[in-house]
Amino acid sequence: MENPGSSILSTLGAGGGFDFVSFASSISDATFLFQRETVTARRDALEAQISAASQLRSSVTSLASALGDRIRNGDLAPRGELGNAAVARVTVPAGLSPRGNFSLEVTQLAKSQTLVTNTYSGRDALVGEGTLNIRFGTVDGAGFDPAAARDPLAISVTADDTLATVAAKITRESRGAVSAYVAQGSTGAQLVLKGAEGAANGFVLEPVGAGGAAAPGDLSYLAWNPAADAGELRGTAGDATFLLDTVELTSATNRVTGLPGGFNLDLTATNIGAPTTLTFANDPSAISSVMSDFVAALNDIAGQLNTLAAPIGGALGGDAGARELRRDLAALASLVVAPNAAPGEPRTLGDLGVAINRDGTFRLDTDRLNRTLEAAPDAVAGLFTTGATGVFAAFDRFARQATLLGDPGSLGGSVQRFQRQVEQADERLERIAEQQEQLRERLTREFVASGRRVTAAQSTLDFVRANFAPRDDNN
Repeated sequence: MENPGSSILSTLGAGGGFDFVSFASSISDATFLFQRETVTARRDALEAQISAASQLRSSVTSLASALGDRIRNGDLAPRGELGNAAVARVTVPAGLSPRGNFSLEVTQLAKSQTLVTNTYSGRDALVGEGTLNIRFGTVDGAGFDPAAARDPLAISVTADDTLATVAAKITRESRGAVSAYVAQGSTGAQLVLKGAEGAANGFVLEPVGAGGAAAPGDLSYLAWNPAADAGELRGTAGDATFLLDTVELTSATNRVTGLPGGFNLDLTATNIGAPTTLTFANDPSAISSVMSDFVAALNDIAGQLNTLAAPIGGALGGDAGARELRRDLAALASLVVAPNAAPGEPRTLGDLGVAINRDGTFRLDTDRLNRTLEAAPDAVAGLFTTGATGVFAAFDRFARQATLLGDPGSLGGSVQRFQRQVEQADERLERIAEQQEQLRERLTREFVASGRRVTAAQSTLDFVRANFAPRDDNN
């Protein structure tokens, strides 16, 4: 937008070509240059401090998060070993540490009901319209005990439905309770239905057809119940049974959870009369590995802190949050990870080998860690869980306290303080810009007025020269 003073001066032709508007802008720029550069430099320094403090905060919290992930993925959990590996697979959920030895004898695997219906001419044979009702419960010999708390499944069958489309409807609408497909055998096409594992997941077929005749083409031809079984039942649903330390237990599926200490079993075979041994052993090498990686990560943080908080040239030199982090790191070996540790058991990170050098860096004291592992292996393993105590819980609290936004003495408090100061610097720059613009406008108005007076004086001078100039007597 054209400056109004510039337009006036141009119209008046004042100043003999001198640019009063640019002169006014230059004066206003120069007047506030020092203030503007000072505040801008301070703002740039604050942004650097925010970046440095945020980097340190991120490093500390990322280490806590990585440590939690390392523990949760189960690498540090005791390994379960079976004398007869064909009987089951053993898994331990992350963060749990089962202990001890167990005997395991699997007497029966969980089974699902398998039903093969009467024969049809082919997979595209029409089955007849109506409603196919499937009721769930326990099939025992010729008897059926329906599950009172379980609603029957009612599948609508249209006149256009074939054996293949009915199989698809059963699988889709039962949502995993029954899966069905068409098998093309030597005698024709048959519908094969499989239920879920567990004795309570047996089922009967109670179709209601439009014609009422139990023949191909009428839905009633699919009817089945154990009392009228003529060989259609190929497998009866049943629970898994096994003996753990001679105590008989059952499970509706071959996936058994919630066993002592939290371990799980996937039963794969029976070993009737030949119980096998299940043992859980700690993995000292895995614990040594995670402590070595933990110390290396601490050294990365210490290196960042030494650079970013250097007294000369460091963005956080003299910052309270950085100083507090340095003090906290120096005391990290004494961080309590097991407040209720018994005598002889590890209580601090130092007991797990964390040691600090004179220059503020860390090292892993492998001799001390190995002594602790030898003296109390189970207690050490118990510290690598996601519970309320342990290595992760203690360092996670340490990281939260060191980065808490509401604490003026933490890195989080430093970030907040720097951010407020940046906002104040922005506000100051806005005020400087406003004051500079006000000065420029005032100077422009004054120069416009001066230009008018110069123009008037020049006109008067021209008039005087024209009318009172000496006359030439020769003319």
